[in-house]
Amino acid sequence: MVPNITVQELYDRLRGMDRVLILDVRAQEAFDEWHIDHPNAQVVNIQTSKLIKEGPEAYLEIPKDREVVTVCAQGVASMEAAEILRDHGYEAVSLAGGMRAWSEFYYPVPVVEGEELALIQVIRPGKGCLSYVLVSGQEAVVVDPGRHTVVYQAVAERYGASIRHVLDTHCHADHISGGPGLAAETQACYWISAEEMEGRGRVPYEALTDGLRFRFGRSTLEVVSIPTPGHTPGSVSFLVNQTYLLSGDTVFVSGLGRPDLGGKALEWSKLLYETVSTKLANLSGDVWVLPAHYSSASEINDQGYVGASLEEIRRHNDLLQDIGPEEFTSAVVSRIGKTPPNYDTIVRINLGLEPVTPELASTLEIGPNRCAAKHLA
Repeated sequence: MVPNITVQELYDRLRGMDRVLILDVRAQEAFDEWHIDHPNAQVVNIQTSKLIKEGPEAYLEIPKDREVVTVCAQGVASMEAAEILRDHGYEAVSLAGGMRAWSEFYYPVPVVEGEELALIQVIRPGKGCLSYVLVSGQEAVVVDPGRHTVVYQAVAERYGASIRHVLDTHCHADHISGGPGLAAETQACYWISAEEMEGRGRVPYEALTDGLRFRFGRSTLEVVSIPTPGHTPGSVSFLVNQTYLLSGDTVFVSGLGRPDLGGKALEWSKLLYETVSTKLANLSGDVWVLPAHYSSASEINDQGYVGASLEEIRRHNDLLQDIGPEEFTSAVVSRIGKTPPNYDTIVRINLGLEPVTPELASTLEIGPNRCAAKHLA
């Protein structure tokens, strides 16, 4: 019997001292599109059919002196590959659930833990999604939660806090929001800007407005709502204690939010330019930017989370330099990549216009993050 490991066990291995050899047996096109990305992972793509035809010894990149973790789409072909390897004397295990399970794995990393504030980034590595739990005293605020709401309840419980507010920075297009569900489960308030509901959303919500302040826990803790349109017309960022900017999909460590997903790339690019040249320009370079997505594991810092000072981001992002609106708009539109799959359906679900089952949600969310217009290297 070929042993399976869970995604949690794979993550525990990736956090260890030794590099993890991952053998992805999916077709090359699927692998090139999306695969496990981690600083401590050595990932090789060889199909099971090739292992059967040529034998694993034909591939020197598969070592015999260390464990090999085989991965496929849902954990079936990887079992066969692991069995072939073990029959040839290799130490191999299969990732249970494959890339689908990896897509639904989350883990928390503290950004800061102090007497006044605990700010925890929740990383979903398979999707490049980032969400946040802010704890002060016995109260918590959750920002941009994914649909697996138990993750956020567990973090709040760990800090002895109750969730009072759930905030979405915008109507997400690449994954299904857990905001409305988490708010209902915890009897918290769900907040999103009215512009995001477009006058047709059917989700109960409280409207975020410019300068709205959430005071919770210790009286000095503030989360200030700042409209930052561009990725979507109603995108909002949250400034925490004048120190941390939860920037949603407006500004990333590696780029800016793509403005084309509403079919109005030129119009929304102009909104994004106004945001960059006014809202972001007025913020101190010392503000620490914590986005809602990341594009690669290289963006994870030495502390284990994704974030950087606004000064550093300005220094490396040409789109945040002193350029005019026409040059900015042209550059942003030219860097837009592939459209996220199923984004129309996901947006309709997040607006409450379509029902969704857990199985359908898993299928709709498969694949990488495609929310950014990358800056030039």
